Amino acid sequence: MAALHLRGIGLPDAEPIELWIVDGLISFEPVSGAETIVESGWITPGLVDAHCHVGIRYGGGGGETVDGLLEQAKTERDAGVLLVRDAGSPVDTRFIDERLDLPRIIRAGQHIAAPKRYIPGLPVDLDDESQLPAEVVRQARAGDGWVKLVGDWIDRSVGDLAPLWSDEILVEAIAAAHAEGAKVTAHVFAEDALPGLINAGIDCIEHGTGLTDATIESMVAHGTALVPTLINIATFPEIADSATRYPIYAAHMRDLHARRHQTIGAAHEAGIPIYAGTDAGGSIRHGRIADEIAELEVAGLTAHQALGAASWDARSWLGAQGIEEGAPADLVVYSEDPRGNSDVLAKPARVILRGTPVSG
Repeated sequence: MAALHLRGIGLPDAEPIELWIVDGLISFEPVSGAETIVESGWITPGLVDAHCHVGIRYGGGGGETVDGLLEQAKTERDAGVLLVRDAGSPVDTRFIDERLDLPRIIRAGQHIAAPKRYIPGLPVDLDDESQLPAEVVRQARAGDGWVKLVGDWIDRSVGDLAPLWSDEILVEAIAAAHAEGAKVTAHVFAEDALPGLINAGIDCIEHGTGLTDATIESMVAHGTALVPTLINIATFPEIADSATRYPIYAAHMRDLHARRHQTIGAAHEAGIPIYAGTDAGGSIRHGRIADEIAELEVAGLTAHQALGAASWDARSWLGAQGIEEGAPADLVVYSEDPRGNSDVLAKPARVILRGTPVSG
């Protein structure tokens, strides 16, 4: 493979940078005869979608076809997303690892839920919560260091969002995952499930619209991360409109939506680490990371912080390298400063994956 050469402004430092790509890896040592493929522009570490579902069929739930999920992965790549934390998929996507032209995927296995307490066709449903620790271990071994719980969902017997698991079983289950070397995250919309999950030592909360001052303080104390998926939360009014049989639930969803930016902003101000995730798959189209970054800015992150939440900071959180000597050359190049500019972010000038230009 011929050596490649790039120069421009590098992020996160926003300083002039010059680098070479040799055998797919970044080097700062000049290479004679290297082909210059970027003369100017803004060079960032590959973007991250920290809550994405490659393998869930758009618009209908359930598993996607092979062709369909390959198209999902390509769409993410072309948007500059070169690392995906797949937060639950009902189909096996490991064959994608053999495709060097598609994003790297860190999998959380399959969602774990209780019968009729999540979207049909997606989770492993447990008849009794006593089965949770063993299933967590199974999913930890099937995934790439993450396990995904459904923390709350509508309970039709009460007509509102409610927790799925007791505090006691969560302690046992999360400890079992940690013993396997895996981290645990959970889907949580409302307030009531959060204390038990956080106090049990969960590593991350997805959505987090029900955060309160008390649970924010608890997350800070435990070092729990947050992936808000704000473009998914934007669909709450539509969900509420369809829930005519459950008026309490519908009102709750509208209230969570109305204060979403204030809630996530308070979490950010308190120091909770926040990362960008779109929740693409199901009801959210793939390739919308620029929209999520913009929403994080509305919630109070600076333009620099919001991009970091979808790039260098998220990569570090997930154990991936950025722009450094010997790191895999996963890079996105923009014609202008992408910070605070959704139009620029949505249209990378060049995407380089594993040292090979794949678009632009």
